[in-house]
Amino acid sequence: MHYISTRDTSATPYSFTDILLGGLAPDGGLFLPESYPQLSDEQLSQWRRVLNNDGYAALAFEVLQLFVDDIPAEDLRGICERAYTTPKFSDPDIVPVVELGDNLLLGRLSMGPTAAFKDMAMQLLGELFEYELTRRDQALNIVGATSGDTGSSAEYAMRGRDNIRVFMLTPAGRMTPFQQAQMFGLHDENIFNIALDGVFDDCQDVVKDISADADFKSTRSIGAVNSINWARLMAQVVYYVSCWIRATSSNEQKVSFSVPTGNFGDICAGHIARSMGLPIDKLIVATNENNVLEEFFRTGDYRVRSSAETHATSSPSMDISKASNFERFIFDLLDRDATATAELFGTKVKQGGFSLSEHPCFARAERDYGFLAGTSTHADRLETIARVYRDYGVLIDPHTADGVAAAEQNRDATDCPIICLETALPVKFAETITEAIGSAPALPERFAGIEDVEFRVVDMPNDAQRVKDFIDERLA
Repeated sequence: MHYISTRDTSATPYSFTDILLGGLAPDGGLFLPESYPQLSDEQLSQWRRVLNNDGYAALAFEVLQLFVDDIPAEDLRGICERAYTTPKFSDPDIVPVVELGDNLLLGRLSMGPTAAFKDMAMQLLGELFEYELTRRDQALNIVGATSGDTGSSAEYAMRGRDNIRVFMLTPAGRMTPFQQAQMFGLHDENIFNIALDGVFDDCQDVVKDISADADFKSTRSIGAVNSINWARLMAQVVYYVSCWIRATSSNEQKVSFSVPTGNFGDICAGHIARSMGLPIDKLIVATNENNVLEEFFRTGDYRVRSSAETHATSSPSMDISKASNFERFIFDLLDRDATATAELFGTKVKQGGFSLSEHPCFARAERDYGFLAGTSTHADRLETIARVYRDYGVLIDPHTADGVAAAEQNRDATDCPIICLETALPVKFAETITEAIGSAPALPERFAGIEDVEFRVVDMPNDAQRVKDFIDERLA
């Protein structure tokens, strides 16, 4: 298995461990497999038996070995077994699937240590990083950006590891108290939280600026855990497979997925799974008021918004107006034309966006790749949360409510069951839940007292050089 950059016209091949620690490609593009593995009916049947008999970690190994051929099989198996265990995950199924009603299901991705879907990839990434760094006798300094859940998931996955430091940028004042407490309450010596004066897109731009500085990246051993890192998407492909298995009884049955997304990472994994031949009908992109992605799938226009135009909403992890992973899908949509992709994302996005509305490829987004989209508002989220709780007895968080709303908006476009991928436990968004149902969500015992800890965070202006200086000071 080789990997190529979305912007490399020469298609220079890399191995999995070559790209694991680096994040962005040297040319600023994103890594993808040279070609997607193709699944046979026999393989799907085998995976069904593996999940049902041996569990999620065993299935993860089966999927991951299609993408990783430079880590010995037994070592990779051990990595998966350490990543997906109980009580680290509170449910032995790791990703249970529950039926809501009306052909709507919920893929429960909130069972991990920080109660967010990001744990599904981060726990694996922590094990992969430690394994490869130990094998190379190297250290890594991770620089990441978060709009809420990525940061805490990364920090919980990396905390206490001797050969890893984490520098995590957050948009000041844009996360819920619970999310802030999960991150800023960590006092591990290898964890550094930076509250940047700006929105998530500003944090993400600083991370990209740092990654684009080849000398700084090399001499400071800078790595990435944001969804620009291929290993995260690879890990997420696994739960698409497991959700499909749990929702079906035969390989002939298809499902659709509705996925809350701002950075296009979670649903990009669904695109990869579908491209491999997993029986997926539609992939429904669910957005909030920051509907850059919904607008593209509706019109063909990808119109990047400024920080001032990016709304602060009650589903804050999706308050994103520049979707990093979108480049991976557009690369595929353009038949892997690296020159065109580099022009769009290296030049046009910096100028405000681009349009494919008149391009012949645009019709293929739904026809060949199954993409649909929906959007919802704060009022929609409140109504959806209250209705799902009333009708089905299930309490969902605001982001998952965006997913349910988008699924219902597109119900007539698919005759398959729709699996809504959960984003997080409702307790992380208590204020919105209280507004929706009139009472606060119950606090799981494992999070008792989480908001009572002393915060450890540094405030900083939106300035990449200041962040670099801070990193240098901590590495000195």
